[in-house]
Amino acid sequence: MSRAASRLRTALPASSRTAVGATVVGGVLTGLASAPERVGRLFRRRFPMVAVTGMTGVGKSQLVDRLTRRSSSGGVAEVGSAVMERRTRRSARLQGFRFRVVPGDNAATRLGALDEVFHDEPVDGVVHVVANGYATPRRPAGTTGTAVATREDQLAAELEDWTITSHRIASMAVRRDKPIWLVIAVTKADLYPDEVDEAVAYYSPGSGTPFGDKVDALRALAGGAKLSIDVLPVSSEGGDRKSALSAKRAQAMVDALATRLAQLSGHV
Repeated sequence: MSRAASRLRTALPASSRTAVGATVVGGVLTGLASAPERVGRLFRRRFPMVAVTGMTGVGKSQLVDRLTRRSSSGGVAEVGSAVMERRTRRSARLQGFRFRVVPGDNAATRLGALDEVFHDEPVDGVVHVVANGYATPRRPAGTTGTAVATREDQLAAELEDWTITSHRIASMAVRRDKPIWLVIAVTKADLYPDEVDEAVAYYSPGSGTPFGDKVDALRALAGGAKLSIDVLPVSSEGGDRKSALSAKRAQAMVDALATRLAQLSGHV
């Protein structure tokens, strides 16, 4: 027994020594019990969760593959995944993002995924992907052949999809103690390289467009101080001989989106 411990036993009566021992043990147990929670908070700050939403065919999975530097294999994937996909972006500084790609098809799996990312385990931010009316059409279930849809049809479908998603975002925002962020990623910019600014304006708050009005409505529901909104163009394609967008410009768009996500998450 150490001299300090011996002096403590001599100085304190038995009842006081018992109380001190209980306090020390209780503090140790409390520290051990709270350790996983502290580690969890630290991990979440370094790897915040991001919901990636949007209708079928806008290129959510392809965009996240670019952000996570993941190579798509096996050719072009079938349009419209039926399950929520998980991707992680890591950096050399032990920071990154955990992406949750919500299915775009209006099915039970999509509703379950929306509940998970906005209610069961609320995310830290949202990337909502739109395509300026150039989403890849999806064939109705049980049919074969090439799907056909006009750009006007796809823009209308985007509005319908956004109505569902924006209500979920507003509901999550009002429940949270801290602000959340939303980035509207206007993808497939390689299909309209000379109209990128106009496309960004169409999806921006305060623009007076059908989509912009719905973004304004979301901000009113959530509260301006509760929700930050950015609108950025992006392209997962570019650089081949058929593309009107150079590989350098396409990569710069992806890099700009990644940089903004890092800023919003406090990584830079």
